[in-house]
Amino acid sequence: MRYSQLLLPTLKETPAEAEIVSHQLLLRAGFIRKLTAGIYAYLPLGLRTLRKIEAIVREEMNRAGAQELLLPMVQPADLWQESGRWEKYGPELLRFVDRHQRASCLGPTHEEVITDLVRMNVHSYKELPLNLYQIQTKFRDEIRPRFGLMRGREFVMKDGYSFDADEAAAGITYNKMKEAYSRIFARCGLSCRAVEADTGTIGGNFSHEFMVLAATGEDTIVVCTACDYAANMEKATCPPPAPAATLPAMLELERIATPGQKTVEEVTAFLGITPDQLVKTMIYLADGKPVAALVRGDHEVQPVKLKNLLGVVDVELAGEDTIRKICDLVPGYLGPIGLTMPVVADHQVMVMANMVTGANQEDVHLKNVNLGRDFTVSQAGDLRMATAVDSCPQCHGRLELPRGIEVGHIFKLGTSYSEALQATFLDDHGKRQPFVMGCYGIGVSRCIAAAIEQNHDDNGIIFPLPIAPFQVILLNLSPKDVEISRGADNLYEELTSRGIDTLHDDRNERPGIKFKDADLIGIPLRVMVGKRFAEAGEVEIKQRASGDTQVLPMAGAADALVAMLDRIMTGAPKA
Repeated sequence: MRYSQLLLPTLKETPAEAEIVSHQLLLRAGFIRKLTAGIYAYLPLGLRTLRKIEAIVREEMNRAGAQELLLPMVQPADLWQESGRWEKYGPELLRFVDRHQRASCLGPTHEEVITDLVRMNVHSYKELPLNLYQIQTKFRDEIRPRFGLMRGREFVMKDGYSFDADEAAAGITYNKMKEAYSRIFARCGLSCRAVEADTGTIGGNFSHEFMVLAATGEDTIVVCTACDYAANMEKATCPPPAPAATLPAMLELERIATPGQKTVEEVTAFLGITPDQLVKTMIYLADGKPVAALVRGDHEVQPVKLKNLLGVVDVELAGEDTIRKICDLVPGYLGPIGLTMPVVADHQVMVMANMVTGANQEDVHLKNVNLGRDFTVSQAGDLRMATAVDSCPQCHGRLELPRGIEVGHIFKLGTSYSEALQATFLDDHGKRQPFVMGCYGIGVSRCIAAAIEQNHDDNGIIFPLPIAPFQVILLNLSPKDVEISRGADNLYEELTSRGIDTLHDDRNERPGIKFKDADLIGIPLRVMVGKRFAEAGEVEIKQRASGDTQVLPMAGAADALVAMLDRIMTGAPKA
């Protein structure tokens, strides 16, 4: 491709709307343009990278025995009502009614549709296992779309679904997909970690997220430094503390004036105590009904853990107005004594004694509050976020909390969808059984953003070679010079004929502009044809990632580039 013929509108300035590096660089490098909130057009370079990721996904899915199909984006409401998700999924599901007054939605995922397809067409255990996937545009009506391709409303996703005869076979399929996903992300040049995760609105009983490690990642993950344990914050286990050999004597309850002291930091400093002696009372709305969650002052409630403990569909932290109007309580001075709503507590709270809490009265806290004597809880469990001072739940090793970007998620669905939609097959005894299902997703468009978050510098993108829009950018540094232009054109033709994906910058621009644009768009190898060629028949080759340069005769440049590309792709050391 010749740059002079390419739609590549690069920007010098960073758009004000772009908050994170990938969003900034995708806009500046001319890969995407915003149509409306959370919806983007892919320009030629953006689409080339998207297609390269898709090709890797297809190759590895096919290699693992999956079959590609394509399902409708518009889905009828009755399928979602059969599964029970029409009411449960939430406002991210874009629902609408057509001219015939039939309710439908734009598909954020396709569990219902694929289960319906299989129940109509697969009838015997002899047709199993079956693994189907698609690469398709999805839509989720995010309340706050942000970060460009990282959290858009419309996005490109690979979603796959497996159907097996029993749990053992489903486990084999799940492990095949986990291995395939690891190969996909490795081939894309991404440093990725599989972590245990909550199943969320998809459902099922077990799942792994694939997280690209990046300092700018949206999510915090929990990783053991001594074993292979890894989980996201929603799933990271905080084991209950060992029971104390002896409990301290209960001291007399005291009311302490704490004028203007609301936060943990303010109250502990005022009373001269440490945060682990204080209990925070957090009010949540669980399916619209208030519930109080208790955690130690140095801990934070993990909402998904709270939702799972309560067995509800949704939990939402109550705002100050809600606390005052619905609960008739004073924000900043909340405590568990005298509450009429359900009270649940984290494991750590259950072993505390003589704790400090709010008094449910403005400017007052209580000292020497004790469970059993002063208040009771309806449920207790693991409610809090893991911290770096916690130990690994598997080996008791040290934990680290790096940031990550979710690019893939795989689920063991079990029979939840097949039972709800009555999708069954005849087993080898002629008895009807529900399909045992799995679900496997990759955010294909999100992978572009994740790759940039992990691979960039102050000058722009540094694409991993397998997903770069072009492998080589060839710069004609003197386009008005006939000899140099002829040499650059000849090299471009030779590289193209040898299967090297090359962008030929033949624009009539200064070398400095071409250098800046080449760095910005992140193509792995840069070949410069200029005065050195006119004087000595040589060209200069520069690697975008390392900055290493070498000068070679024009006659051997194509061979050298083929060898360099091969070394980069295979990871072999440089000769």
